[in-house]
Amino acid sequence: MLAFSIAPIVIIAESTPASARSEIRLQLADLLFADERYWEALTTYENAKDGAKPEQLLRASGGLLRSLLQVAEFSRAYQEAEFLNSLGSNNSELRSLYAEALWAFGLFAEAEQIYNEILAVDPANTSARHGMGRSLAARGQMDEGVTQLQAAISGEERPEYYHTLGTVLRRMHRYAEAADALEAYVNHLPQVRRTEKSDWVRSEIRFLRSFGDRVPLQRPPDQLSEVHTIPFRLQRDKVIVRGRVNGGDVMDLVVDTGAEQMVMSKPSAQRVGVRPITNTLSAGVGRVGLRGLESGRVDTLEVGTLHVSNVPTIIKNPPLSGLPDTRSENSFSPLALGLSTIIDYKNHHMIVADDLPDEPFDIEMPMRFHRLAMVRGIINSEHPKSFIVDTGGEVISISLSAANSLGIVPVRHIPLRVYGTSGWDQDAFLLPGVNLMFDRVQYDNFSVVVLNLHRPSALLGFQVGGIIGHKFLSNYRVALDLNRGVVRLTEL
Repeated sequence: MLAFSIAPIVIIAESTPASARSEIRLQLADLLFADERYWEALTTYENAKDGAKPEQLLRASGGLLRSLLQVAEFSRAYQEAEFLNSLGSNNSELRSLYAEALWAFGLFAEAEQIYNEILAVDPANTSARHGMGRSLAARGQMDEGVTQLQAAISGEERPEYYHTLGTVLRRMHRYAEAADALEAYVNHLPQVRRTEKSDWVRSEIRFLRSFGDRVPLQRPPDQLSEVHTIPFRLQRDKVIVRGRVNGGDVMDLVVDTGAEQMVMSKPSAQRVGVRPITNTLSAGVGRVGLRGLESGRVDTLEVGTLHVSNVPTIIKNPPLSGLPDTRSENSFSPLALGLSTIIDYKNHHMIVADDLPDEPFDIEMPMRFHRLAMVRGIINSEHPKSFIVDTGGEVISISLSAANSLGIVPVRHIPLRVYGTSGWDQDAFLLPGVNLMFDRVQYDNFSVVVLNLHRPSALLGFQVGGIIGHKFLSNYRVALDLNRGVVRLTEL
């Protein structure tokens, strides 16, 4: 049986009262949203604002904001959220929607404050419970985050609640439970049509279940409290260690905190017997944007004294062609293994442990870890943004959307030849005259690289404001502490 849904064609006479026209448009927009036709819905919600009564204006703005979040238009969503907030409604669902837009714009602390305010007067609000659960997990309070997410699901079984729970459980290495949560997510999606997003989630479920009785990211019992000191060398501004995969020959591995998982080239994976299990969705800097790659499992990873078994791995297949041969093929992130990390650029060693040793520091910045590690930076004194801490990156960059919000018109356009994990970024350019601040670290009248980070932002679920790489990090002994939820910098 063929099933389909088509929103009706609506003709509105000019003689129809303005508020009646708004109501018709609102009903049409709701139909389009339910049919997952978000681009059409957002246009219709926008049109419904004209002549709307106050209650209709709230509905139109709320619907427009939900639609913008669905299509990852995070800058427009933030603008609409501020408009919605200016309408002065105390409705807790609209307040939660406002907080959701703040989160999607990378304003994590502001979103958490709103969630707390809502729960203080409406403890049963499931949207705020979900937001708090996600925020607590990003601050390293995993058990507390799961408790909040489960409370949200007990109150209302929305698909996105299950998806967030699955993401957090995976980070806690509870793969079977994560697969159950993601399966519940798929089962609770509106049965409008089979979407690409649900297909990717089904692939993720298959990957998680493929571990069976294997313990993900398992380490020997005698290593669980051990502090590992691993030497590295710097090559082309990359932190490179030597390691073995599946007991094979020693190979170079880039320490890349800007990657969610271990990454291997197809030839390297074949050489050490890492086989693809399912496909996964990846996104990075470059013209390709979103890419379908393969997921596999490394049986054993040995880096110095650190030994880890059953490591999820992305296999770069299909590979990209036409890129420089200077790229390092294989990488891993200690953070993705669930381990806190110190990168000592002066002494060229890396410290990896569940609990980092206490030591003096000069600067401490709050860190959110939501798939990747992020800290807050402020551009030109008034634009707070979330920056990815990327030991695999080379420069300090800001996103194209962040650059557009600054209102700076450079004297001349300086294009750059920049390549990332998804190929050449044809939008990249150099923007001089930018002021950056990270806590007490300041860069005045600085030239930043501008990158198109829309696709990575869409995949992550929030707007990436920029990336801080080697040019920033190499001035410090950098501690990325997952348990405390901080980045600590000690000047060299």
